[in-house]
Amino acid sequence: MARYRAVVEYDGTEFLGFQRQAEGLSRTVQGEIEAALGRIGWTGKAVLGAGRTDSGVHASGQVIAFDFEWRHGSEALLRALNANLPPDAAIKALDECAADFHPRYAAKGRRYRYTLYNAPVRSPLAARYAWHVWPPALNVEAMQAASQRLVGRHDFAAFGADPDGGESTTRTVRRAEWAAQGEALRFEIQADAFLYRMVRSLVGALKKVGAGDLAVADFAAILQSRDRAQCPPIAPPQGLCLVEVIY
Repeated sequence: MARYRAVVEYDGTEFLGFQRQAEGLSRTVQGEIEAALGRIGWTGKAVLGAGRTDSGVHASGQVIAFDFEWRHGSEALLRALNANLPPDAAIKALDECAADFHPRYAAKGRRYRYTLYNAPVRSPLAARYAWHVWPPALNVEAMQAASQRLVGRHDFAAFGADPDGGESTTRTVRRAEWAAQGEALRFEIQADAFLYRMVRSLVGALKKVGAGDLAVADFAAILQSRDRAQCPPIAPPQGLCLVEVIY
């Protein structure tokens, strides 16, 4: 029996998140992977995941692990899994790993990207992967200035909750940057870990800064308040992508 680590990419539009639901009736990424494994002889109980992305959220770098007695090599296993997965999910890389590797607890950090589509006319091609925001044309410099207030170790209680139901809301953000690429505005954020809906909450507030509804000082005051009620409405899920899990 060997443990395998795999990098998974998926379009989250038609999934009710990554994690398999208790009732097993809703379509999830974990459920599809486990079903694909089952079709090639796997009899395990659960695939381990690095994170629990929400309904509609995408990933290009989700990491999973599972135990499997497979005798045909990693490359053949990757091909067999992809042959049994639906078109909106794929294994990008796969290899054997240490028997005690856990993709969530071994992670040193995670990187997310959120995409805004800032243009007067909506784009059907961008709609699945970006939040269409108009009017106004957003002030990227103001959004960048506000984002720099996030770098470092802070209590982010105003922007999320402990995903394990505890009281720990302090996280270390190592990078938070905006970049404009044509009509797309992309926010990259990397941290040691994230709170539940933290990135979407931050983007919702930063969009208000870009629109002129919040000053940079107002954004900083929300962060310092540690009051969830002070946070503006969160951004929708389709713009968010888990890009990388860092080990």
